[in-house]
Amino acid sequence: MGKVIAIDGPAGSGKGTVSKLLAEKLGFVNIDTGATYRCVALQAIKNNVSLDDVDSIIDIASKIDIKLNVDGKVYLNNEDVTDKIRSKEVTKIVSQVSSIEKVREYMVDIQRKMSKTNDVVMEGRDITTVVFPNADYKFYLDASIDVRAKRRFKENQEKGIDMTYDEIYENIALRDNNDMHKKVGALKRTEEQVYIDSSDLTIDEVVNKMLEVIKNEFKR
Repeated sequence: MGKVIAIDGPAGSGKGTVSKLLAEKLGFVNIDTGATYRCVALQAIKNNVSLDDVDSIIDIASKIDIKLNVDGKVYLNNEDVTDKIRSKEVTKIVSQVSSIEKVREYMVDIQRKMSKTNDVVMEGRDITTVVFPNADYKFYLDASIDVRAKRRFKENQEKGIDMTYDEIYENIALRDNNDMHKKVGALKRTEEQVYIDSSDLTIDEVVNKMLEVIKNEFKR
């Protein structure tokens, strides 16, 4: 297994962007674990599967083919779904889908396999605590809910996703509650994580803080 940099944090804290830049600077592969759950959610929507039909969602997770390219593209059953998994419909149900224990087991297996032959930067909700509890470096990236909602609103506008600020704020607040109270894979703060509040920091400043921690560790 290669080196693993694990980053946890709530929705909209900047994990995705930070992970990509950090991976580029280090020459690591960036793995967006949230994208794997979004793929399951998207497939459930395509199959007209209700959230109440847990068995069918688990079946989807067990058979799904997900590929994450170095260029950031996400492929679901050989279809480029990079933009589709960020839709309003997927966003509304992904937290519930990721709360299904068996779904998490299948996705964690996929995520771990991705890191076997690469040095990786991996971000999500339970990467430092469940997926890679023995990661070489552990970070918790945070930001105020207002800042996170504004960031996501701006991202959606740039991608042409139709969601109001209030919808995004409400969705993030709901996801925070769901993510922090999951029976399995809950978002948690631990003493091992390096905590970074990005509310008043630029992306580059966050990346530089992480690089400083990593380089200091390398010197030991």
